[in-house]
Amino acid sequence: MIDVRPSQQMRDLGVVQRGAGILAEPARAFDLPAERDRAEDTVDELFAAMERIGQVHPFAKGMGIAAPQIGIARAAAVVQPPGDTCAIILLNPRITASSEATDEQHEGCLSFFDVRGLVPRPLEITVEATALAGETVTTQYERGLARLVHHEIDHLDGLLYTARMLPGSEPIPVAEYRQTGRAWVYDRA
Repeated sequence: MIDVRPSQQMRDLGVVQRGAGILAEPARAFDLPAERDRAEDTVDELFAAMERIGQVHPFAKGMGIAAPQIGIARAAAVVQPPGDTCAIILLNPRITASSEATDEQHEGCLSFFDVRGLVPRPLEITVEATALAGETVTTQYERGLARLVHHEIDHLDGLLYTARMLPGSEPIPVAEYRQTGRAWVYDRA
């Protein structure tokens, strides 16, 4: 049996890979509620992609996917927290506040799944998103969930996590990463 590189596996599952122009461009916002049907279709496609990916790779830390990662240049993302928690749908999200307190954790990305990178992120963020009916919804996220949501919003802004890594820090091969299958660890403060 031939081993398939993780990035090739993601490509085979329909995930756009690093180097594609769509990943470097800001996604276009939805005009809601006027574009409700298009937004719903995009969210359905994101859930279908997550289902395909989840069948071949477990995500103990949760996972997320943004529309540009499946070739749709629109401001939609879905985040699946770890465990049986309901998925978070993000339409036109933007971070409006973030804590000064940060931590560094390794992150992976479906668009270059062969490596993991140590990324500093705020421990808490406040996000404004648009509901399908057009109203603005404000939600606070913390710790691991803040990290997941922030990562996906970065995708919608045309940023990969490598842009957030500290100078001099480089991603490590997934074979060297020792936290696969484990939740992120936070101090009990």
